[in-house]
Amino acid sequence: MTSTQTLIELDHVALGWKDKIALRDISGCFTRGSLTAIVGPNGAGKSTLLKGLTGQINPLKGRIAVDSGFLDQLALLPQMGDLDKSFPVTVHDLVAMGAWKRVGAWGGFPKAEHERLGHALEQVGLADFARRSIGTLSGGQLQRALFARMIMQDAQILLLDEPFAAVDRATSDELMNLILDWHKQGRTVMAVLHDLDMVRSCFPQTVLLAGQVVGWGQTEAVLTPENLHLARHLCAGDYL
Repeated sequence: MTSTQTLIELDHVALGWKDKIALRDISGCFTRGSLTAIVGPNGAGKSTLLKGLTGQINPLKGRIAVDSGFLDQLALLPQMGDLDKSFPVTVHDLVAMGAWKRVGAWGGFPKAEHERLGHALEQVGLADFARRSIGTLSGGQLQRALFARMIMQDAQILLLDEPFAAVDRATSDELMNLILDWHKQGRTVMAVLHDLDMVRSCFPQTVLLAGQVVGWGQTEAVLTPENLHLARHLCAGDYL
């Protein structure tokens, strides 16, 4: 369910920090309803790109433009390592945070939202975990909870940073099916991934990074042996 409507466009973008540019001269676009994998060696700038797309960091150069009708329609699933599992919050409360834009910080949590939350937990297989502290969850269970929070957000543009890290194959397959369902619903999905076999089988579009764009387009045209070889050498500094 893709279209030619551009939702996010990058024009000669550089991302990073004053003393370190992680990505340079990035140009390309994400169209409505597209399903895109973001891949590359360690240090390629994959998570940095997501931070730029979600406005967590501003471009050092160039421009990132988001369609004005979708500015409040971005949802991010962060890396699990970015979360403090010692924070005393239950699965219910973590997932309920996804409704923040609808209910506000101090508003009540209406019945409809409770029902939505219960359905989200059922979708990820955590229906009996609502009152559990997130500190008691396994890696796979925590990732399921983060997916449930994303379901609660009900956004049209979904960005996922290593959604299958530290989870088993069965969990990965179940969560991948959720992503495919979102794509079928017409949502725009971008995911940082390491499993190239999964990328080839499930993601029509791929962005291959190595501090810059090595390839951006149809997956089979991007993930060539030549491009993967170049990406490895660029990240190793051989061509810089």
